[in-house]
Amino acid sequence: MTVIGMLHSRKDPVYVKKAYACAAVSKMEGVDFFYFSFGTVDMVDHKINGWRYDNGKWIQQLRDLPDIIINSKSPKNDKQKQIWSYLKNRCLFTSYSVGNKLKVYQKIIEGKQFSHYVIPFFILNRGEEIFDHFENHIRLVIKPIKGSGGKGVIFIDKITTNQYLVLNGNHNETLEKNELILYLDYLLTTRYIIQPFIKSSTKEGLVYDIRLHVQKNGRGEWETTLIYPRISANRKMISNISSGGFRGELQPFLIEEFGDEYYNMKRLLEHFSICFSQHFESLYHHKFDELGIDIGIDENQKLWIYEVNWRPGSKHREMDVAKKLVQYAVYLAKANK
Repeated sequence: MTVIGMLHSRKDPVYVKKAYACAAVSKMEGVDFFYFSFGTVDMVDHKINGWRYDNGKWIQQLRDLPDIIINSKSPKNDKQKQIWSYLKNRCLFTSYSVGNKLKVYQKIIEGKQFSHYVIPFFILNRGEEIFDHFENHIRLVIKPIKGSGGKGVIFIDKITTNQYLVLNGNHNETLEKNELILYLDYLLTTRYIIQPFIKSSTKEGLVYDIRLHVQKNGRGEWETTLIYPRISANRKMISNISSGGFRGELQPFLIEEFGDEYYNMKRLLEHFSICFSQHFESLYHHKFDELGIDIGIDENQKLWIYEVNWRPGSKHREMDVAKKLVQYAVYLAKANK
């Protein structure tokens, strides 16, 4: 029997919905599953004090190292990095990082096939560099290279040659040219990229993007698990759920926004999710188990890639995601025996 371990940062699996979902799916699939955190790994005796779900409750028990690990969280400190390295040298991992935004964009461009879906981008080195990019655009977006979930994203509108509107979360202010330079120079302790603003908005003027959640199945093939729109709340510029947006259902949304063309758009999104994932994976030296691809759709119905995530969230859809997570883990473990 294949033994799957799920590595997470939280000590108690009671607070991790995905852990219960994986445990339930594993039971149905006839797979031995246990949950553990970094602090429960004994690198001397090669044991893990993990948690097994049985008869409606989590029970802690000493376990051998598993065949494969669903590595749900990355290490945060030196001790966790040491444990991570120890485990990775002895067990298979299901997940691998895609890298930051800059690496992802560069990979896609180098791969050529999907390069025309990447929004043009430039690394911001000095605040004054931004003005060159206003020659062809009225609104620009500044994103931290290592950011996620819409955090740290700033929108800047050109009002006049000397006045600019800065929108940062719920806060906005008008700055003169010299003030904007100082504002940006202060930010640049973190690395940012500049991109033109792509208008992806509903008929009501609400900003939205589409999340394509794809996973490997029990045959090691890509499948689309979820596709759903994320719509901004109160006319905010950020549609990420973690930043105040809300999730809609795909078909009603497409019918509302695209009318008779909704079915063609649905098929396009489904086709894109699989073809892009297959190509994107080919650009790396390792395999992925799941990807979250965030795209916008402009007024000409052209798709634009905003971001590619290697650990997409699955709030309220944990069972759908867990089914493929477990099946792929079993496939990977058997393929490597």
